[in-house]
Amino acid sequence: MRNKIEDKYINILSGEYCRLDRIITLPPDRLIEVDMGCGKGSFATQLAARYPDRLVIAADVMIGRLRKLVKRNEREGIVNMRALRVEARSLLVLMMPDRTVHRLHILCPDPWPKDRHRANRLLCADFMGQIHRILQPGGMFHFSTDDVNYLTAVEQVVTASGLFDPYPEGWTDIADLKTDFERLWNAEGKAVQHHVWRRREPVDDPNYRGH
Repeated sequence: MRNKIEDKYINILSGEYCRLDRIITLPPDRLIEVDMGCGKGSFATQLAARYPDRLVIAADVMIGRLRKLVKRNEREGIVNMRALRVEARSLLVLMMPDRTVHRLHILCPDPWPKDRHRANRLLCADFMGQIHRILQPGGMFHFSTDDVNYLTAVEQVVTASGLFDPYPEGWTDIADLKTDFERLWNAEGKAVQHHVWRRREPVDDPNYRGH
């Protein structure tokens, strides 16, 4: 019974192929932040608490993790978050409208270090165009990992796309907020690297402000 109560606060989008704004309200007058692969959602909850005027979208494929997120939000009185059970590619490629997101967070994703598994990596070349598409002008892509090789690979893919500019100050306002995975890695003595890039605008775009 408890799970049924929690699940009514989770939008289960598996198998859905329509724009996200037909399912949940995306207020045009509020900044939207997306925590992709939010896990148990401690980072998303902290982010929503810090910016109550923003809408935080927390997405994951694991319903158990999202239930824990909903419980935490209920305890802490968080009302400016929407929890989505959805696969990352489906959300960004099929469902997210153009120029919607102020800041996209992909934090401590599985690096898939073995060669035979690298096709499973989310952050490949074709995904960069989708990230660029869903970001607002001046929008930011925030990535973190404890895996040095994965960081190098992501940096290469982002640079090769030509769609983003480095923007290291893009996470200084939330540098003290950590995911459950980052806390775990830090407890084991591992450093987690954070990098932020800002959407590059075409020079013929009226919103273009230079780099």
